[in-house]
Amino acid sequence: MPSDGHTGIPIDMTTSDPSASRPRVGLVFSGGPAPGANAVITAAASSLRRAGYDPVGFLHGYSAFETYDRERGPLVEGRDYRIIEDRDLRGLRNSRGVFIGTARANPGKQIRRPEDLADPEKAEGLRRVYEGLVDTGVEALISIGGDDTLKTANFLYAYQQLLPADAVRVRVIHVPKTIDNDYQGIDFTFGFFTAVDVMAKELLNIRADAIATRRYYVVETMGRKAGWLAYGVAVAGEAHLVLGVEDVTGALEDDGCLNLTALADRVCDLIEAREAAGKHYGTVVLAEGLAEMLPAREIDGLDRDEHGHLSLSRMDLGKLVAALAAARFEARTGREQKITGLQLGYEARCAAPHAFDVMLGCQLGLGAFRALTEEGLDGHMVSVSGQLDLHYVKFSDLVDPKTLVTKVRFIDGDSDFQQLARRLETRLPLSPPR
Repeated sequence: MPSDGHTGIPIDMTTSDPSASRPRVGLVFSGGPAPGANAVITAAASSLRRAGYDPVGFLHGYSAFETYDRERGPLVEGRDYRIIEDRDLRGLRNSRGVFIGTARANPGKQIRRPEDLADPEKAEGLRRVYEGLVDTGVEALISIGGDDTLKTANFLYAYQQLLPADAVRVRVIHVPKTIDNDYQGIDFTFGFFTAVDVMAKELLNIRADAIATRRYYVVETMGRKAGWLAYGVAVAGEAHLVLGVEDVTGALEDDGCLNLTALADRVCDLIEAREAAGKHYGTVVLAEGLAEMLPAREIDGLDRDEHGHLSLSRMDLGKLVAALAAARFEARTGREQKITGLQLGYEARCAAPHAFDVMLGCQLGLGAFRALTEEGLDGHMVSVSGQLDLHYVKFSDLVDPKTLVTKVRFIDGDSDFQQLARRLETRLPLSPPR
């Protein structure tokens, strides 16, 4: 089959028959939604169609592959996947939600170390995905998702390296997605700025309520592993104190865990400092990932998802800290103080995307197309820097080769971004010099 002139997937351009078979590239979106998702899908799919490919959107993540069996027949168009047509892409770029749906199905959940990839039982989920892709005629896969989806993409790439030399290969390109913005290899992930904007505006409403009612709010935001989202919401939403997992040091840390009592005392310190300045209201922002750092006695028995993560929404850290801080404040002063805990996050995941997230998503979607057709890549993540300049990062630079765990990007303790949040919040008398 002749090539399209690039080093990527060969394209048969010799027929004008619109019903003739065209090479297929799959797209799968996995994990939580993020604003700008449809910008990625639109840019990738439209670029593929213009170049002579059929974009195949697999519906609701890897769900269709969980029980796939070659002997039972192929995946079904309309139920398990859809061929993305030009008409599907009209006005899609700025739309909410995820056009092809999403889910947290995890085909690599049995994989814990490199040797597991060669174990037929542990790699069964990956085999189902591989066979499902091949049987659907997909020659390459664009994976869109968070760090767990990156792990799955890397598993699928590594699994194929163990196949016989003459086996069909499905190349894998990954597009990073998370409103948490904690990805290695890219400065900002699509959806982050929209999520910050949505939650910051809600925090400003909460701040107005706090002023009117002379109370404090402890607001928990999404951000399982790093504090980027909490910090962004705090800065844009004018919070008076923000804490992420990176801040669990000193008195807040106890034998590697979060000292919940010390955290409640920090909130009390804030209230007393603001009272001394004649201010009787305030908002505190906490990253939900702080709950992951609680002692085992606090989190034993909580539900976990397909990837082993705690169900943090059920933990409700904001309410827990608010109740404890209220009790600590009364014990300190003999006075009651209204402190209310809230959770923010889900309402931001499918918000109308910010213009920057649309541009970023489009560039990443185009980058996935170019990675396949111009660069001939496999096992790479798409990234941007500077003026949305594209570059590509090997999976091996993002995943620990021994544990197969993706690397999290935390806020540096001495970074200018961290200092921005510290300088804008209420200065506490007991805080260390900044």
